[in-house]
Amino acid sequence: MIIQANKSGSRKIEVSEENLMTIQRFALFDLLIDSTGIVDEQVLDKLKLNIRSILTTEQGNCKELLDLCIDVIYNSNMKAIGLSNLMVLYQDWCKEHANG
Repeated sequence: MIIQANKSGSRKIEVSEENLMTIQRFALFDLLIDSTGIVDEQVLDKLKLNIRSILTTEQGNCKELLDLCIDVIYNSNMKAIGLSNLMVLYQDWCKEHANG
């Protein structure tokens, strides 16, 4: 699966099903966005800080979380719009897997 990482569509990030399962496993998007519902660079920074915190725990010391960081979250193309698109992809993925 591919998400658009910028407004013009010239930058894209590949997201694997394993990446989506890791987001679900660690509940990375739970309580990430405040009541405004706006995904901006501060939300991306908050996600990165949350992941750093998880990585320091025994549970977070796993290849899947490191892969998610390297391939998606810390990808040089990842910006707020990319995170927003990743969240939409994740929501759609969750809906598909809830029905199947």
